Amino acid sequence: MSISFEVLIIILLNSIISYKGFRDRYLFQKFYFKMDEIKNGQYYRFLTSGFLHVDKQHLIFNMITLYFFGDFVLNAFGIFWFFCIYLTCLILGSLFCFIIHNNDNNYSAVGASGAVTGILFSAILAYPNLQLALLFFPIPMPGYFFGVAYLAYTFYGLKKQNDGIGHSAHLGGAIGGILLSIFLMPKLIIISFNTLMLMTLVIIIGIIYYKQKIDKI
Repeated sequence: MSISFEVLIIILLNSIISYKGFRDRYLFQKFYFKMDEIKNGQYYRFLTSGFLHVDKQHLIFNMITLYFFGDFVLNAFGIFWFFCIYLTCLILGSLFCFIIHNNDNNYSAVGASGAVTGILFSAILAYPNLQLALLFFPIPMPGYFFGVAYLAYTFYGLKKQNDGIGHSAHLGGAIGGILLSIFLMPKLIIISFNTLMLMTLVIIIGIIYYKQKIDKI
């Protein structure tokens, strides 16, 4: 499978900065998402944390996802909007982390998960017949099924919050990818109507499900 220059640039940027962060703890500490530092005005962390990763496995997983789905979004929306979707979803992922974990001043996070999830969901909407397969489950499944299952697990993980996965960033990225795709290509409401309705339903149910946890605190 070939890869476009634009997607390759993002993969290289993530790889170079992440590897620098693996070796340079000062750089990592300076730019990762740290709740108390953001509250003190270091808002640049909303963006910079998205180019750092915890370890090689974390980086590889995100970049493989971007490799497989980046060109779908690039071809559907063009170079400029591809970058806009990527960066906007990255920041939205960080923003959701900030909102959901606002009461935890020790909360921290890194990774391109929000941006990559936004690209993934944008591709699912733009190509309603897209078939997906996971590395550990190599059986093709419809994109809409994967998207719905992904959202459902995200809300489940948000409620449990015990697996070390950035579910809040995933949610922000997914919602950003969906909304931006519709904004840029309104005909997707018709083309991907069933997929969109299923995802919307899961998001509504997920919010209700998550709110039950908040109300008990």
